[in-house]
Amino acid sequence: MMAETLTIGKALNIGLRRSMERDPKVLIMGEDVGKLGGVFRITDGLQKDFGDERVIDTPLAESGIIGTAVGLAIRGYRPVCEIQFDGFVYPAYDQIVSQVAKMHYRSQGKVRLPIVIRIPFGGGIGAVEHHSESPEAYFAHTAGLKVVSCSNPDDAYWMIQQSIESDDPIIFMEPKRRYWEKGQVNIDAASVPLHVSRVVRTGADATVLAYGPMVRTALDAATAAAEDGRELEVIDLRTLSPLDMGPVYDSVRRTGRAIVVHEAPGNLGLGSEIAARITEECFYSLEAPVLRVTGFDTPYPAARVEEEYLPDLDRVLDAVDRSFGF
Repeated sequence: MMAETLTIGKALNIGLRRSMERDPKVLIMGEDVGKLGGVFRITDGLQKDFGDERVIDTPLAESGIIGTAVGLAIRGYRPVCEIQFDGFVYPAYDQIVSQVAKMHYRSQGKVRLPIVIRIPFGGGIGAVEHHSESPEAYFAHTAGLKVVSCSNPDDAYWMIQQSIESDDPIIFMEPKRRYWEKGQVNIDAASVPLHVSRVVRTGADATVLAYGPMVRTALDAATAAAEDGRELEVIDLRTLSPLDMGPVYDSVRRTGRAIVVHEAPGNLGLGSEIAARITEECFYSLEAPVLRVTGFDTPYPAARVEEEYLPDLDRVLDAVDRSFGF
């Protein structure tokens, strides 16, 4: 197997390039994705190599971007839409939930919309208002959409290609503050399918569940906990809709404890659904309630105080301590 060391951002760039090389129907659309190469340079060089009819700089109109993608998909194209920042997706929300999510069902299976909507999400980059949000629960709640989130370069490289190849509309959440983190990428074959969660660190004492930017935080917490003699098992959920709960149930039945970590507010967040499912399926294995470590139920704060908002290693370890306190 051939491996390369890449950042998440570069892995996404190469993954997009591979998809465009394989299929001339793959198009990239969004604000500044062409000449500039995207705000985070994820599409850097693609317009130069594939032309401005396949890498399209759009007006600042998210509803128009997604509406155009719907028409293109109906005509056989595979549009990849970039929403420049998470907080900019709301003007497109109507198109996503009213058209993208429902067209396949509405047409009784005759029409498919193979659209990928890339959304850099989460905080931690010191950005201004509307640039550091976590809107994943809106989309995971919407029937007809699939939602995934990568957390490392190998997943970034393969998951973007798998999403583009899918005939279903996919919301692709990218952890923007992790774009520059490096890791090994197996460029020959994907390690796992798209809609599968994965154990990324084994342990016997408690299960920590995370996705996107919080996977690194969970792994750091597990390293710190090991110094105190506690072995935390960390699971990268990867797919938020549909949730792949099999590995989660297997883990919790062994450890008896579960902590869910995400940046989004706790109220009706993904952690609520995950906690409910674990309780339903693993009730007699639990030694303590399923606990959640999340962002607070407030609008995302000013950048200078965002570290007070974001779940960190200490908050995860505190939840582990509380779990063992029962």
